Amino acid sequence: MVRVPRPLTLEPAAAARRRTRTRRARREAAAAWTFTAPATLVILGLGIVPVVWSLLLSFRADDLVTPGRWVGVDNYRALAEDPNFHTAVRNTLVYAGLYVPLSLAGGLVLALALNRRIRLIGLYRTLVFIPFVVSATAQGVLFSFILDPQFGAANSLLHQFGISPQGFLGDPDQALYLLVLISLWSGVGFCVVVLLAALQDVPPELVEAARLDGAGRWHVLRHVTLPTLAPVGVFLLLWQFIQALQVFDLVYVTTKGGPLGSTTVIVYFVWEQAFRTFTAGYGAAAAYVLAVALFAAGGALRLVRWRQARAEAGAARATTRTGATGEEAAR
Repeated sequence: MVRVPRPLTLEPAAAARRRTRTRRARREAAAAWTFTAPATLVILGLGIVPVVWSLLLSFRADDLVTPGRWVGVDNYRALAEDPNFHTAVRNTLVYAGLYVPLSLAGGLVLALALNRRIRLIGLYRTLVFIPFVVSATAQGVLFSFILDPQFGAANSLLHQFGISPQGFLGDPDQALYLLVLISLWSGVGFCVVVLLAALQDVPPELVEAARLDGAGRWHVLRHVTLPTLAPVGVFLLLWQFIQALQVFDLVYVTTKGGPLGSTTVIVYFVWEQAFRTFTAGYGAAAAYVLAVALFAAGGALRLVRWRQARAEAGAARATTRTGATGEEAAR
């Protein structure tokens, strides 16, 4: 019996194209991972791994030199009873409570003043922004000389007006408030730049319509300009609050947390526990208390912005329905 060979069947063209696209996609993915692998390793090595390691460290009694031991939540319990930590939290909240609203208000006032077409306006904007570029360390050194109680220019100027010399950064009643003023000197510039960019995006037709309706400058600012700046304001509020909670280098350069702990903030407290008293586990616990506070602040502001967006969307839908009803009635 003669066996007849089966005819060869050609592969469908669609399946061949599909396999070709799959191979090409795999090659592109491999090339992409090849290029991004170094950056990914850096992020993992310098970002995620230290976060996980410090979280585990916060549950240990460890000095980073000798072998540590697991203590569970004892570090967090000790923080709740530590008066020095309470002082650091109070100083940080006072600093943030003054710095954040003053920087936003000052930035808004300067942005409104600089949002004009006048001569040398570019120079004025640059001069306002320059302090933000100066590092906090340089600011601290500069103002340490200016505010020196014995040889500083500030007391020399006060002497010209017949005012007695002040302790400034050496006075527990003045030091924290002076740090706020130094921070405002640089922090306001960032708010000015962001708000100025937002002001230039305000639709001019809205402003013109409000003025044609008889609205004055204050009413235009309150009912047209400020609502337009609301999203940028939420961003700046969160950004400045995070910056206030993380202040460290200015404190380290100027006061070292003194005098009498009046300028000890949370981040300086963490550094002091980890690298001065070598209680790294205790310092890591304090750092994670700060991290939880930052996440809570960010979540609260995001919730507020989400509710504002829902309210605006609801108002827009209501306006659309009213307009549609009016058109139907007119017909």
